[in-house]
Amino acid sequence: MKKTIIAMAISLCTLFVFTGVSFAGPQENAVRSAKQYLSTQGFSRDGLINQLSSNYGSGYSVADATVAVDSLSIDWNKQAVRSAKQYLSTQGFSCNGLIQQLSSSFGSKYTVSQATYGARQTGACR
Repeated sequence: MKKTIIAMAISLCTLFVFTGVSFAGPQENAVRSAKQYLSTQGFSRDGLINQLSSNYGSGYSVADATVAVDSLSIDWNKQAVRSAKQYLSTQGFSCNGLIQQLSSSFGSKYTVSQATYGARQTGACR
């Protein structure tokens, strides 16, 4: 049993270290879906995982969605700016209101720090 676990760990390390991150099946498709979503709008890490794993989104498992999102090099602050601009393009927000919308678990799910950065970069906080 221990030898099998060690062999599996070595195989995974080889896969990630020597060939770079390489996925097959659902994880590869989840990476493609994540990139597609990011090409259309801003997402927080949690928001993107939610979108990928939701039955109303792509329907991947949370594990596959998480691996896919974490494999990408994403600047979450830049994503927060994109989301803030998208919100402001459709309605007005106060600085605090925009930060709340961006960081709410019912909103975009950015961290408060990312949401604050996004709101400040749009000029909503002066």
